[in-house]
Amino acid sequence: RVMICALAFAVTATLAFLLYNPILNFLKHPYCQVAPDHCGFYITGPLDGLSLRIKIAAYGGLFLASPVLLWELWRFITPGLKRNEKKYAIPFIVASIILFALGCLVAYLSFPHALKFLGNIGGPSLHAILDPTKYLSLILLLMTVFGLTFEFPVLLVSLEVAGVLTPKQLASWRRWAIVVIVVVAGVVTPSSDPFSMMALAIPLYIFYELSIIIGKIIKR
Repeated sequence: RVMICALAFAVTATLAFLLYNPILNFLKHPYCQVAPDHCGFYITGPLDGLSLRIKIAAYGGLFLASPVLLWELWRFITPGLKRNEKKYAIPFIVASIILFALGCLVAYLSFPHALKFLGNIGGPSLHAILDPTKYLSLILLLMTVFGLTFEFPVLLVSLEVAGVLTPKQLASWRRWAIVVIVVVAGVVTPSSDPFSMMALAIPLYIFYELSIIIGKIIKR
């Protein structure tokens, strides 16, 4: 299974290397929304273009190969699961994939507002010349953080299924949960702007309430 995963990544990374320009344009789109007239990137070294293309090939290959990787991981785990564990595992895996993709989408859509805020916070005397490597690292890190934190309801429901938490306990902790969610959103947001923080905090609180409702349904 490791060999299959390695082969799948090699194929998809090669494909992402060939599709470098469309992928870069897709990731650059939030920047072009903020600065449509001058959304070009600037490099300072002769190897920067190559390193950027290799990085996009690696990240793109990992993303494109993720269905194969997850399938092989699932097939590796399956023999050790009981029938009732498989019944719960499939919905949790599907929900995890959907929520991670949703988190990445929210981060991508909120990124133009973050860029605009970060560009204006320094004052009108500053003119941005963006390094594509730093820009790429920021947007990919933001999408990864959003994707991982959007797994929050899966974690809560898992604890409810395991009997560690109850919906009643979660409901009684609601006020503290709001404070903790806002603080965590402010800490883990890589861009440190209020738009990204609220774009992360509001869905997390909605997920918290949904986890209580789902927990009550499962308990019944």
